[in-house]
Amino acid sequence: MIRITDTIDIDERDLEERFVRASGPGGQNVNKVSTAVELRFRVGESSLPSDVKDRLRALAGTRLIAGDVLLIDSREHRTQAQNREAARARLVELVTRAAKRPKKRRATRPRPAAREKRLASKKLRGTVKELRGRTRGADD
Repeated sequence: MIRITDTIDIDERDLEERFVRASGPGGQNVNKVSTAVELRFRVGESSLPSDVKDRLRALAGTRLIAGDVLLIDSREHRTQAQNREAARARLVELVTRAAKRPKKRRATRPRPAAREKRLASKKLRGTVKELRGRTRGADD
């Protein structure tokens, strides 16, 4: 079990890890050893609360593949163990963000003084623009 919060845990059985060859630095080692990790997390089948699942799907964006599978790819380190830890850390961070409930927006209204100030500044701006026009001479 991976602990997210006091009430939310991720079961290891919901995770699927595949090791693939990574590109980038590593010399000959990169051609022989599969160090990159593809971590797959089945969101729909997990034991997460439904509201957390919905927020996780929204946060995942393009990382959500094949309907309900979250794919996290880690290839920044040269060892399997480090890439595995990095992928799991990213999953934990993503689920932690999804676990936080967004604050409800409370509708507010501008105060009468603020409304008057706004209208006064608009009126002043209008008169400034009006004065930019052509001036009429005495002959007209």
